[in-house]
Amino acid sequence: MLSLLLMASMATTPDLPDAAWRNGLDWRGTHVSMQRDAGGAYRLKGSSGQRVIPASPLGAATASALFDGLYAMAQDDLKQDSVEAIRDGAFDHGEPIPCLCFETGQKWPYVWTRDLSYAIDLGLWRFDPARSRNGLEFKLSEVRVPSAPQGLYVMQDTGSGGSWPISTDRIVWFLGARHLLDDAGFAAKVRQALTDTLAQDRQYAFDPALGLYRGETSFLDWREQTYPAWTADNVRFIAQSFALSTNVLHYQALQMAATLADKHGDSDAAAYRAQAAALKTAINQHFWRADRGLYMSYIGGDGLPVEAYDLLGTSLAITSGVADRARAREALSHYPTWPAGSPVIWPERADQPIYHNRAIWPFVSAYALRAARAVDDPARIAHEIRSVIRGAALAGSNMENYELLTQAVHVDDGALSGPVVNSPRQLWSVAGFLDVAIEGVFGLTGDGRVEPKLPVSLVPALFGDADHIDLQLHDRRITLRRPARLEGNLLVAGTIRQEGNHTVVNLKAIEVPGRPLRTDAPLYAPATPPAPTVEADGDQWRVHSPGKGVLYVNGRRHGAIDGSAAIARTSALPCFRVTHIDSHGVESLPSPEACPGGKSRVAGAWPRSWTAPASGRYRVMLGYTNPHGPINTGITAAVKWLVIDCGEGAPQRLPLAMPHSDGRQQSTWGDFTATAGARCHFHLEDGFNMSYLRHNAHYTGGAGGAAGPLNEADVGELLISPL
Repeated sequence: MLSLLLMASMATTPDLPDAAWRNGLDWRGTHVSMQRDAGGAYRLKGSSGQRVIPASPLGAATASALFDGLYAMAQDDLKQDSVEAIRDGAFDHGEPIPCLCFETGQKWPYVWTRDLSYAIDLGLWRFDPARSRNGLEFKLSEVRVPSAPQGLYVMQDTGSGGSWPISTDRIVWFLGARHLLDDAGFAAKVRQALTDTLAQDRQYAFDPALGLYRGETSFLDWREQTYPAWTADNVRFIAQSFALSTNVLHYQALQMAATLADKHGDSDAAAYRAQAAALKTAINQHFWRADRGLYMSYIGGDGLPVEAYDLLGTSLAITSGVADRARAREALSHYPTWPAGSPVIWPERADQPIYHNRAIWPFVSAYALRAARAVDDPARIAHEIRSVIRGAALAGSNMENYELLTQAVHVDDGALSGPVVNSPRQLWSVAGFLDVAIEGVFGLTGDGRVEPKLPVSLVPALFGDADHIDLQLHDRRITLRRPARLEGNLLVAGTIRQEGNHTVVNLKAIEVPGRPLRTDAPLYAPATPPAPTVEADGDQWRVHSPGKGVLYVNGRRHGAIDGSAAIARTSALPCFRVTHIDSHGVESLPSPEACPGGKSRVAGAWPRSWTAPASGRYRVMLGYTNPHGPINTGITAAVKWLVIDCGEGAPQRLPLAMPHSDGRQQSTWGDFTATAGARCHFHLEDGFNMSYLRHNAHYTGGAGGAAGPLNEADVGELLISPL
C-alpha cells in the first residue's frame, strides 16, 4: 500500500518545470544542464555526455534555455537526417539509392511509409517540403504485372506474414501528403494514389459485415509485443482482425477523398463521404469498451473484444473527430500515465522485452498532446510536454523510444532488457519534438491557425519574469504575451494581432474542468492462457480451462469460467476462447481458439464442388503452406479470390489471405450463403500482393522482388463450416 501511495504521489505531483527547468532538469539522480553561448549555440551536458548544438536561425526565445536549446537540437537532428541517398540491406543489396529525402534515423538509413508519413504530419512539411514530397513519392508505385489491375498505389512495407493485406496501415501516407497539396504535380499523384489505394483496400481488406477494415495495428508491428504470443508463428488472427488505428486512418483518407472530389467537381464525393460516416459509426460501435471507458486497440475477426489499448489509436480517434467530445475526454482520462510519460500500449506484457512493450515513444506522445489539446486537458498537455522535453534532454538526442518507468534509453532486465532497438535522431521523434514546440507550446496548428492552449503550470519555466515568448519559423514569427494575472489553469488566445508575417497573441487565463491523470492502473496484464479443451457431453459442449477467467463463444462474451463451463450444442460451428482475469479485474489477451464442430473438408483438383446440407450461412477457408518468407517480414503474402458459384444468382467472391507460414495452417476466412441441396463450385482467381508493385523489383531481401513477382501458396483442403 505504501509503495502504491508513493507511485500515486509521484504521478500526481510531478517535477514541475519551474525555474529549475530553465537551465536544466533533475531526474532520478541525473542532472542535465543547458547553456547558451554568446554566439547562439547551446551546450547540453548530462549523463549522455556533452553535445554542442549549433545556433539555428529558426529559434525559440523563452526563459528556458533548456527548451530553446532542445528546439535547436531537434533542428540539428533533422539536418543530420536530411540525406541525398538512402540504403537498406533488403533493397538493391544494400547499395545507396539516390533520394533527396529524410532517412528514418541513425540506425535506420531508409524511408518507411509509416515513419515518414507520421513525421511529415507532425510538421516536417514546414521545414523541408521538397524532401517531404520526395520521400512520399518514393513510397508510391505502379504495377509491374500486366494481367493485374493497373494503378498508382501506396506501398505497404515489408512486414508480418509477408506484408499487405496482413498489415494495411500504408493508408497513413495520406496523413502526411495532405499538407503538401500546393504543388500541382504532386497533388495530382496524391489524388490518383488515394483513389486507387482506397479502392484496393475496399476490395481486399474491408469487411462489410462489421463495416471495418482488417489488418494489423499501425506502427505496433512486432506482433508478440502487442498480440497474443501464439501469433508469433501464425499471423492469421492478425490478418483477420481489425485495428483501431488503421480504421481511423482509413476514415481520414475517406474524408480527404471526399474533400478532393468536391474540389474537382467529382460525383464520387458523396460515396466517399457516406463510406467515411459509416466507418465512423462502426468504429464507435465495435471498438468502444464502455466498461473501461476506452477504445480497444484491436478486436478479433469475429468481433472478439480484446483487453488491449494503445495511445496512438486513441489519440487518432480523438484528433480525427471519430470520438465525440464526451467520449474523447473519457478515453484520454482513462488511459494510464506514469511519472515519466504515457505508455504506447497498456496493459504491458510481463513476458516481453522492452520495445513497444513497457515503453514511451515521443512521436506517440506528440499525438497524445494533440489529443489533450483537442479536449482542453491542461494536466495531460503538461504531462506530454514534460515527457518529450525530459526524454530528449536526458538522451542528448531525439531517441526512438524510452523505457516506461525510468525514461532510460536502455534498462538491464535479463531477457526482458531494452528497448531492444533504439536509434538516435529517429525521424518521427524529431518531428514529435518540433510539433510539441510549434503546436504544443505556441499553438500553431496544421491548418495555419494560432490557437495556444498552454497550461499555467508551464509559465514559470517558459516565461520566467518576461512578459512574452517568441518562436521563429520559415514564414512567420509568433509571439505569445502572458496575461497580468494567472487565474485559472489554461492560457488561451485573448486577442490576436497580425503584423505582416508576425502573429502576436495576447493570452488570457481560463479555468477549464479537468480530470486528474490516471495513475492507479496496474502495470501488467495476466498471462495468456492456452486454448481451452472441449468435449461433447450429451447435448452440451463442456469447456475446460484452468483458473478464473472469461469464456468467449464465436467472439462474444459468454460469461465467467472457473475450471469449466457448459454450452448448449447446436448445428452451428462453435469456437471457444478464454482469457485469464487478475485481482484488478484486468483480462489477459485471448487464448488460441478451440473449434470442435464438424467441418466439411473438400480436397482434390480445382475447381472443387460441394453440396450444401442446409440453407444458411457458411464459413470457408483454405488449408495451405506459404514458405516464401519468414513470419516477420517479406512481401509475398499470398492473396487469392475464392469464387463460389452455387447456381443462384451471381457468383460470390471472397478475398482470402495466406500469410507466410511455418508448415501447414489455415488461411483467413470468408462467409457465403447457400440453400439446401445447392451444388456449389469453387475456384481460385489471382489476387494482388506487394510483390506486384514495380518498386519492389528493387527488393533483394527475399522472394517476390528482383527475381520477379510471386503470389503463390501450396493450397490444400477447402474447409467449410456452418454458421
